[in-house]
Amino acid sequence: MDWDKLRIFHAVADAGSLTHAGDTLHLSQSAVSRQIRALEESLNTTLFHRHARGLILTEQGELLFDATKSMTKRLDAASARIRDAEEEVFGELRVTTTVGFGSLWLAPRLPQLYAKYPNLKIDLILEERLLDLPMREADVAIRMKEPSQADLIRKRLMSVRMRLYASPKYIEERGMPESLDDLGDHRLISQNAQSAQVSAGAMLVQEIMSHDVGSFLTVNNYFGVLQGVIANLGIGMLPDYLTDDVPELVRVLPDVESNEVPVFLAYPEELRHSKRIEVFRDFVTEEIFEHRRRLREQNA
Repeated sequence: MDWDKLRIFHAVADAGSLTHAGDTLHLSQSAVSRQIRALEESLNTTLFHRHARGLILTEQGELLFDATKSMTKRLDAASARIRDAEEEVFGELRVTTTVGFGSLWLAPRLPQLYAKYPNLKIDLILEERLLDLPMREADVAIRMKEPSQADLIRKRLMSVRMRLYASPKYIEERGMPESLDDLGDHRLISQNAQSAQVSAGAMLVQEIMSHDVGSFLTVNNYFGVLQGVIANLGIGMLPDYLTDDVPELVRVLPDVESNEVPVFLAYPEELRHSKRIEVFRDFVTEEIFEHRRRLREQNA
């Protein structure tokens, strides 16, 4: 049904008069009457009994008025929630980031965000491909490089370095290498050189592979690399943010690490005043502040 005709019907039923409804809607009485007749024709029914004292709803008209009252209440509630967005956070927020960062760092921290904002709905999109934020493929992105798309607000969150880690059991069984030349007795687990990844990580893989490494396992994301390390398969090249949530990892060859990899949060300019974006940005910023504090304590 035509929502405009339903809106006019609701105003007439509520006012009980074509004239009063026209005044409310800023329409002429004849225009209101035409819309009501068109609605009755489309439904093949009579919605009003016409009397000298005004209009009285028929049984069919009462049914439709109940429906439009319900619709109007829901629309009014939605409008109120939009107006009150400064006070309440709700609705869907589509967040995109890499498989590794999303599954290993972000997802384990989301319970704290939901505890504060239980009506928020996160749609977490994990893939290495850069989604087009201005075209609204996602609302907000966390990426391992500064986004180049136009009309984006960018915030640098932190820096990450790729380092070598192993499980305690693997080190116990295979020994701790003292230099890259010792990797001939070990298996290296890393991202596949053909997969999408930050250039600093790719450069470190190339440097390590220039030595005589005994065996390789390559995966197309860091989540898979971590699973290989936990399964005692070898020495994995992993981002250093994992030390928070997987403290049992053993650092291997502490002098070997990648250049800094900047981590950026970005969202479209048009969402500058979105309350959902604001609380998500503040949440991530607070979690990273705590991450840095713990790293300082570990290194103290």
